[in-house]
Amino acid sequence: MAATSATARAAQTPAPTDLTAVKTRQQGAWASGDYAIVGTTLQIVGEQLCEAMDLRPGSRVLDVAAGNGNMTLAAARRWCRVTSTDFVPALLERGRERAAAERLDIAFQQADAEALPFADDSFDAVVSTFGVMFTPDQDKAAAELIRVCRPGGKIGMANWTPDGMIGKLFKIIGKHLPPPAGVRPASLWGTEARIAEMFGKQADDIGIERRTFAFRYLSTQHWLDVFRTYYGPTLKAFGALEAAAQAALAKDMLELARQHNRSGDETMVAPSEYLEIVITRR
Repeated sequence: MAATSATARAAQTPAPTDLTAVKTRQQGAWASGDYAIVGTTLQIVGEQLCEAMDLRPGSRVLDVAAGNGNMTLAAARRWCRVTSTDFVPALLERGRERAAAERLDIAFQQADAEALPFADDSFDAVVSTFGVMFTPDQDKAAAELIRVCRPGGKIGMANWTPDGMIGKLFKIIGKHLPPPAGVRPASLWGTEARIAEMFGKQADDIGIERRTFAFRYLSTQHWLDVFRTYYGPTLKAFGALEAAAQAALAKDMLELARQHNRSGDETMVAPSEYLEIVITRR
Protein backbone atom coordinates (compact mmCIF):
# COMPACT_ATOMS: atom_id res chain seq x y z
CA MET A 1 0.00 0.00 0.00
CA ALA A 2 2.80 2.36 0.94
CA ALA A 3 4.62 1.59 -2.29
CA THR A 4 1.45 2.27 -4.26
CA SER A 5 1.00 5.64 -2.53
CA ALA A 6 4.60 6.55 -3.23
CA THR A 7 4.13 5.64 -6.88
CA ALA A 8 1.01 7.80 -7.06
CA ARG A 9 2.79 10.74 -5.48
CA ALA A 10 5.68 10.38 -7.93
CA ALA A 11 3.24 10.38 -10.82
CA GLN A 12 1.66 13.59 -9.54
CA THR A 13 4.99 15.35 -9.05
CA PRO A 14 5.73 17.53 -12.07
CA ALA A 15 8.96 16.82 -13.91
CA PRO A 16 11.69 19.42 -13.33
CA THR A 17 11.86 22.15 -15.95
CA ASP A 18 14.52 21.61 -18.59
CA LEU A 19 16.14 25.04 -18.38
CA THR A 20 18.65 24.13 -21.10
CA ALA A 21 15.80 23.54 -23.53
CA VAL A 22 14.16 26.79 -22.43
CA LYS A 23 17.42 28.65 -23.06
CA THR A 24 17.73 27.11 -26.52
CA ARG A 25 14.22 28.28 -27.40
CA GLN A 26 14.99 31.73 -26.03
CA GLN A 27 18.14 31.94 -28.11
CA GLY A 28 16.07 31.12 -31.17
CA ALA A 29 13.50 33.75 -30.26
CA TRP A 30 16.05 36.54 -29.78
CA ALA A 31 17.84 35.52 -32.98
CA SER A 32 14.59 35.80 -34.95
CA GLY A 33 13.33 39.04 -36.38
CA ASP A 34 15.78 41.88 -35.79
CA TYR A 35 15.89 43.03 -32.18
CA ALA A 36 18.27 45.85 -33.11
CA ILE A 37 15.35 47.68 -34.75
CA VAL A 38 13.70 47.90 -31.32
CA GLY A 39 16.89 47.96 -29.26
CA THR A 40 18.35 51.05 -30.92
CA THR A 41 15.43 53.15 -29.69
CA LEU A 42 16.44 52.34 -26.08
CA GLN A 43 19.89 53.96 -26.30
CA ILE A 44 19.11 56.67 -23.74
CA VAL A 45 18.67 54.04 -21.02
CA GLY A 46 22.30 52.96 -21.35
CA GLU A 47 23.51 56.54 -21.29
CA GLN A 48 21.54 57.26 -18.12
CA LEU A 49 22.75 54.08 -16.43
CA CYS A 50 26.38 55.01 -17.13
CA GLU A 51 25.80 58.33 -15.37
CA ALA A 52 24.00 56.68 -12.45
CA MET A 53 26.96 54.32 -12.01
CA ASP A 54 29.45 57.20 -12.33
CA LEU A 55 31.64 55.08 -14.62
CA ARG A 56 35.24 56.25 -14.72
CA PRO A 57 37.46 56.34 -17.82
CA GLY A 58 39.68 53.28 -18.02
CA SER A 59 37.29 51.07 -16.04
CA ARG A 60 36.98 47.44 -17.11
CA VAL A 61 33.30 47.02 -18.02
CA LEU A 62 31.43 43.83 -18.95
CA ASP A 63 28.09 44.19 -20.73
CA VAL A 64 26.05 40.99 -20.24
CA ALA A 65 23.26 40.04 -22.67
CA ALA A 66 24.25 43.22 -24.48
CA GLY A 67 21.96 42.81 -27.47
CA ASN A 68 22.95 45.29 -30.16
CA GLY A 69 25.17 47.17 -27.73
CA ASN A 70 23.38 50.18 -26.26
CA MET A 71 25.13 50.02 -22.88
CA THR A 72 28.31 48.83 -24.57
CA LEU A 73 28.51 51.96 -26.70
CA ALA A 74 27.53 54.26 -23.84
CA ALA A 75 30.37 52.94 -21.67
CA ALA A 76 32.90 53.01 -24.51
CA ARG A 77 32.01 56.65 -25.21
CA ARG A 78 33.22 57.32 -21.66
CA TRP A 79 36.62 55.74 -22.45
CA CYS A 80 35.89 52.55 -20.54
CA ARG A 81 37.51 49.27 -21.64
CA VAL A 82 34.38 47.35 -22.62
CA THR A 83 33.74 43.68 -23.31
CA SER A 84 30.33 43.16 -24.91
CA THR A 85 28.70 39.71 -24.64
CA ASP A 86 25.52 38.04 -25.81
CA PHE A 87 24.46 34.48 -26.69
CA VAL A 88 23.10 35.58 -30.10
CA PRO A 89 25.93 36.10 -32.62
CA ALA A 90 23.79 38.23 -34.94
CA LEU A 91 23.20 40.79 -32.19
CA LEU A 92 26.91 40.97 -31.41
CA GLU A 93 27.52 41.65 -35.09
CA ARG A 94 25.12 44.60 -34.93
CA GLY A 95 27.11 45.90 -31.97
CA ARG A 96 30.36 45.51 -33.93
CA GLU A 97 28.89 47.50 -36.82
CA ARG A 98 27.87 50.33 -34.50
CA ALA A 99 31.25 50.34 -32.75
CA ALA A 100 33.07 50.48 -36.09
CA ALA A 101 30.90 53.38 -37.24
CA GLU A 102 31.88 55.34 -34.12
CA ARG A 103 35.52 54.12 -34.17
CA LEU A 104 35.19 52.70 -30.69
CA ASP A 105 37.61 50.02 -29.47
CA ILE A 106 35.36 47.31 -27.98
CA ALA A 107 35.86 43.57 -27.46
CA PHE A 108 32.93 41.39 -28.53
CA GLN A 109 32.50 37.80 -27.33
CA GLN A 110 29.68 35.28 -27.47
CA ALA A 111 28.81 34.21 -23.93
CA ASP A 112 26.06 32.66 -21.84
CA ALA A 113 24.96 34.96 -18.99
CA GLU A 114 24.57 31.92 -16.75
CA ALA A 115 28.16 30.72 -17.36
CA LEU A 116 30.34 33.74 -18.12
CA PRO A 117 33.77 32.75 -19.50
CA PHE A 118 35.71 35.15 -17.28
CA ALA A 119 37.73 34.78 -14.10
CA ASP A 120 36.48 35.91 -10.71
CA ASP A 121 36.80 39.64 -9.99
CA SER A 122 37.70 40.45 -13.62
CA PHE A 123 35.72 43.67 -14.03
CA ASP A 124 35.26 47.01 -12.30
CA ALA A 125 31.67 47.18 -13.51
CA VAL A 126 29.21 44.59 -14.81
CA VAL A 127 26.12 45.90 -16.60
CA SER A 128 22.98 44.77 -18.40
CA THR A 129 20.07 46.72 -19.86
CA PHE A 130 16.92 44.66 -20.45
CA GLY A 131 19.09 41.61 -21.07
CA VAL A 132 20.11 39.40 -18.16
CA MET A 133 16.55 39.63 -16.82
CA PHE A 134 15.47 37.11 -19.46
CA THR A 135 17.75 34.27 -18.31
CA PRO A 136 15.87 31.07 -17.37
CA ASP A 137 17.96 30.43 -14.23
CA GLN A 138 17.78 33.77 -12.46
CA ASP A 139 19.85 32.83 -9.42
CA LYS A 140 22.67 31.42 -11.51
CA ALA A 141 22.77 34.55 -13.69
CA ALA A 142 22.82 36.83 -10.65
CA ALA A 143 25.63 34.78 -9.11
CA GLU A 144 27.65 35.15 -12.31
CA LEU A 145 27.26 38.94 -12.32
CA ILE A 146 28.55 39.01 -8.75
CA ARG A 147 31.38 36.56 -9.40
CA VAL A 148 33.02 38.46 -12.26
CA CYS A 149 32.68 41.88 -10.56
CA ARG A 150 35.56 42.81 -8.26
CA PRO A 151 34.90 43.63 -4.60
CA GLY A 152 34.01 47.32 -4.42
CA GLY A 153 32.98 47.29 -8.07
CA LYS A 154 29.50 48.03 -9.36
CA ILE A 155 26.72 46.02 -10.99
CA GLY A 156 24.30 48.13 -12.99
CA MET A 157 21.03 47.06 -14.56
CA ALA A 158 17.89 48.37 -16.19
CA ASN A 159 14.98 45.92 -15.81
CA TRP A 160 11.33 46.27 -16.83
CA THR A 161 8.91 46.27 -13.89
CA PRO A 162 5.87 43.95 -13.77
CA ASP A 163 3.42 46.87 -13.75
CA GLY A 164 4.99 48.92 -16.54
CA MET A 165 3.89 48.72 -20.15
CA ILE A 166 6.44 46.06 -21.16
CA GLY A 167 5.79 44.09 -17.99
CA LYS A 168 2.12 44.05 -18.95
CA LEU A 169 3.07 43.02 -22.49
CA PHE A 170 4.80 39.94 -21.08
CA LYS A 171 1.61 39.08 -19.17
CA ILE A 172 -0.45 39.46 -22.34
CA ILE A 173 1.89 37.15 -24.25
CA GLY A 174 1.72 34.65 -21.38
CA LYS A 175 -2.09 34.73 -21.49
CA HIS A 176 -2.13 33.77 -25.15
CA LEU A 177 0.91 31.47 -25.06
CA PRO A 178 1.60 30.19 -21.52
CA PRO A 179 5.32 30.07 -20.62
CA PRO A 180 7.05 26.83 -19.60
CA ALA A 181 6.12 25.65 -16.12
CA GLY A 182 8.76 26.33 -13.50
CA VAL A 183 10.34 29.35 -15.19
CA ARG A 184 10.13 32.52 -13.14
CA PRO A 185 8.79 35.63 -14.88
CA ALA A 186 11.53 37.89 -16.25
CA SER A 187 9.78 40.90 -14.74
CA LEU A 188 10.75 39.71 -11.24
CA TRP A 189 14.10 41.36 -11.99
CA GLY A 190 12.13 44.60 -11.98
CA THR A 191 11.09 44.23 -8.32
CA GLU A 192 13.06 45.49 -5.34
CA ALA A 193 12.34 42.34 -3.35
CA ARG A 194 13.82 40.00 -5.96
CA ILE A 195 16.90 42.17 -6.44
CA ALA A 196 17.48 42.17 -2.67
CA GLU A 197 17.01 38.40 -2.59
CA MET A 198 19.54 37.75 -5.36
CA PHE A 199 22.16 40.39 -4.53
CA GLY A 200 21.65 41.53 -0.93
CA LYS A 201 24.12 39.18 0.75
CA GLN A 202 26.94 40.26 -1.59
CA ALA A 203 26.16 43.98 -1.66
CA ASP A 204 27.45 46.89 0.38
CA ASP A 205 24.77 49.05 -1.18
CA ILE A 206 21.80 48.66 -3.52
CA GLY A 207 20.52 51.84 -5.13
CA ILE A 208 17.24 51.63 -7.04
CA GLU A 209 15.42 54.35 -8.97
CA ARG A 210 12.11 53.94 -10.76
CA ARG A 211 12.39 55.44 -14.23
CA THR A 212 10.33 55.45 -17.40
CA PHE A 213 11.28 55.02 -21.01
CA ALA A 214 8.89 56.50 -23.56
CA PHE A 215 8.26 54.33 -26.61
CA ARG A 216 7.84 56.76 -29.51
CA TYR A 217 6.28 55.40 -32.69
CA LEU A 218 4.29 56.80 -35.62
CA SER A 219 1.13 55.28 -34.16
CA THR A 220 0.03 52.45 -31.89
CA GLN A 221 -0.42 50.33 -35.02
CA HIS A 222 3.15 51.15 -36.06
CA TRP A 223 4.39 49.98 -32.63
CA LEU A 224 2.44 46.73 -33.00
CA ASP A 225 3.80 46.17 -36.52
CA VAL A 226 7.41 46.73 -35.40
CA PHE A 227 7.13 44.49 -32.33
CA ARG A 228 5.29 41.81 -34.28
CA THR A 229 7.96 41.81 -37.01
CA TYR A 230 11.22 42.42 -35.16
CA TYR A 231 10.88 41.76 -31.41
CA GLY A 232 11.72 38.09 -30.82
CA PRO A 233 9.24 37.22 -28.03
CA THR A 234 6.24 38.71 -29.83
CA LEU A 235 7.36 37.46 -33.25
CA LYS A 236 7.60 33.91 -31.89
CA ALA A 237 4.28 34.22 -30.06
CA PHE A 238 2.45 35.25 -33.23
CA GLY A 239 4.18 32.47 -35.16
CA ALA A 240 2.98 29.85 -32.67
CA LEU A 241 -0.69 30.88 -32.83
CA GLU A 242 -3.49 30.20 -35.28
CA ALA A 243 -5.01 33.14 -37.20
CA ALA A 244 -7.86 33.79 -34.74
CA ALA A 245 -5.52 33.69 -31.76
CA GLN A 246 -3.10 36.00 -33.56
CA ALA A 247 -5.91 38.51 -34.04
CA ALA A 248 -6.79 38.31 -30.34
CA LEU A 249 -3.15 38.89 -29.33
CA ALA A 250 -2.88 41.85 -31.69
CA LYS A 251 -6.07 43.34 -30.26
CA ASP A 252 -4.77 43.04 -26.69
CA MET A 253 -1.44 44.59 -27.63
CA LEU A 254 -3.10 47.52 -29.36
CA GLU A 255 -5.32 48.11 -26.34
CA LEU A 256 -2.27 48.08 -24.09
CA ALA A 257 -0.53 50.65 -26.28
CA ARG A 258 -3.62 52.87 -26.33
CA GLN A 259 -3.92 52.72 -22.55
CA HIS A 260 -0.34 53.93 -22.11
CA ASN A 261 -0.24 56.40 -24.99
CA ARG A 262 -0.07 60.01 -23.81
CA SER A 263 0.69 61.70 -27.14
CA GLY A 264 -2.72 63.34 -27.59
CA ASP A 265 -2.46 62.93 -31.36
CA GLU A 266 -2.11 60.12 -33.90
CA THR A 267 1.44 59.29 -32.80
CA MET A 268 2.43 57.06 -29.90
CA VAL A 269 4.36 58.26 -26.84
CA ALA A 270 3.93 55.52 -24.26
CA PRO A 271 5.98 55.46 -21.03
CA SER A 272 7.08 52.10 -19.67
CA GLU A 273 8.46 51.83 -16.14
CA TYR A 274 11.78 50.16 -15.37
CA LEU A 275 14.14 49.89 -12.41
CA GLU A 276 17.55 51.52 -12.70
CA ILE A 277 19.72 49.50 -10.32
CA VAL A 278 23.23 50.22 -9.08
CA ILE A 279 24.76 47.65 -6.72
CA THR A 280 28.11 48.08 -5.00
CA ARG A 281 29.64 44.67 -4.49
CA ARG A 282 30.90 43.77 -1.04
